[in-house]
Amino acid sequence: MASELLLSRPGVMLTPRARWTPLGWGVAGAYLSLVVLLPLTAVVLRGLIGGPESFWRAVTAPQALASLELTLLCALAVVAINSVMGTLIAWVLIRDGFPGKNLVDGLIDLPFALPTIVAGLTLLALYGPRGPIGINVAYSRVSIVLALLFVTLPFVVRTVQPVLADLEAEVEEAAATLGASAWLVFRRVILPSILPAVLSGIALGFARAMGEFGSVVLLTGNVPFSTEVSSVYIFGLVESNDVGGAAAVSSVLLVLALLVLLLLDGIRRWSVRHAD
Repeated sequence: MASELLLSRPGVMLTPRARWTPLGWGVAGAYLSLVVLLPLTAVVLRGLIGGPESFWRAVTAPQALASLELTLLCALAVVAINSVMGTLIAWVLIRDGFPGKNLVDGLIDLPFALPTIVAGLTLLALYGPRGPIGINVAYSRVSIVLALLFVTLPFVVRTVQPVLADLEAEVEEAAATLGASAWLVFRRVILPSILPAVLSGIALGFARAMGEFGSVVLLTGNVPFSTEVSSVYIFGLVESNDVGGAAAVSSVLLVLALLVLLLLDGIRRWSVRHAD
């Protein structure tokens, strides 16, 4: 009876109480263990199977260090570019109207659907030595950044778009009425609202860039100490039957990605609390 009276009162909204359910937790935990935790643990253990000395020797090899450094620097450069350009594209798709807008919006998801090896072949045909536009960046470090930009662009765009769509225009109009410039409105009103979404997109793009293989394997030439990223180096170790070395380098790549993702998540949580 009390619950019926509560439901009948206007303005009262009931939300489901968070409860711990053993069945749901068990299914989710089992699935995550089978798909994520166990495979990652197996990679780390496989890298340590030869002992700490073997692990250290594999990850400190000059070619391994060069590939890890190149991968990390290119991934950071890519997310820095995509954080700006992805936000700009999301802004244009939400706030502006132009012919072919729906087509452009659909093209954003094309890197998700296109096999990455095909993306690399396409970029090689366009920006390679025989490309129709006369720009040749193939087999250089620029080609790595170009390939990673292609495959990671949708992440920032798709995380920022719904947040921009939900922003209340009245707040921006009120700030403009009080004399705030367009840049000040963006910096003080819009940016704090979309920053958590931008950081989430950056985290997803960074993780994808650190492990990308298909789009770079054709475009970069895979020259050791020059254009060889970690994923290609690991593949070469596997082909050479050095599975332990490949697992060791993969473990370092995993730790680097995890540390950066934790850092970005910490910044995102801080920005959410600061905005509140």
